Amino acid sequence: MTQQQTTKIGIFKCGNIASSLVFELLLDELADRQDIKTRTITTGSKMSVEDIEEALPKLFEFAPDLLILISPNTSLPGPTKAREKLSNTRIPSIIISDAPAKRAKSDIEKQGLGYIIILGDPLIGARREFLDPTEMAIFNSNIIKVLAITGVYRIIHQEIDKLITAIKKSSPPVLPKLVIDISTIRDTSNFTNPYAKAKAMAAYELLEKIAEINFQACFTEKDCKKYVPLVASAHEIAQAAAKLAEEAREIEKTSDTVLRNPHAKDGRIKTKTRLMSPPTAEE
Repeated sequence: MTQQQTTKIGIFKCGNIASSLVFELLLDELADRQDIKTRTITTGSKMSVEDIEEALPKLFEFAPDLLILISPNTSLPGPTKAREKLSNTRIPSIIISDAPAKRAKSDIEKQGLGYIIILGDPLIGARREFLDPTEMAIFNSNIIKVLAITGVYRIIHQEIDKLITAIKKSSPPVLPKLVIDISTIRDTSNFTNPYAKAKAMAAYELLEKIAEINFQACFTEKDCKKYVPLVASAHEIAQAAAKLAEEAREIEKTSDTVLRNPHAKDGRIKTKTRLMSPPTAEE
């Protein structure tokens, strides 16, 4: 029996989007994959150039085969510095970010980096009169729920799994160039019931609207009597979106058609829909 080749995945988190919080768990949800090792370096909520300069070099001590940068708005100075450093390596690298990263998309491509831009991973309502640790956690949990149920996280881990497979085969990996919008949910989601799909699409569309509202509240409005109701309304929308997403999944449960894609120990993606049936591995 040949020894399982292990792919090392280096993950650099600069600032936070909801996808940051569960990313490495998407790749090894059962904690028993034998084909990968992951290491994560994070600057926490900070994302200055100084933070990147101090933290990023630690990731290279892991000697990664694949590099992933997860950050809000990768056109900002800190994430831009991280992109520059990744582009100067010969290691396949991709960027995972939110809607403002579209402004840097051409630069990302010129740097030879892949990208997954999630339009539905919105800016939080970061106003001191409103946001505290509890509100932050609730908001992120609602966004995570929508991204999970609508299939966004499935898209992300499948794209990373493709890269891992290519690296294991010593093949040149094809880096993703994806912008995940509502049409992506429509065309790639695995809902069997059309009403479930419609609810999922509605939930994702609401997340995109949250980003618009919070941008106005955080960067445009200066009067607290205007921006506090805006951020509060955006967080209410997040809760409504999570409820819609839950309803979509409940519809699929009633017909026993919830898609599950667990990873096998060798990294292959298994598939099942019937709850009591065993998953089968894709070849």
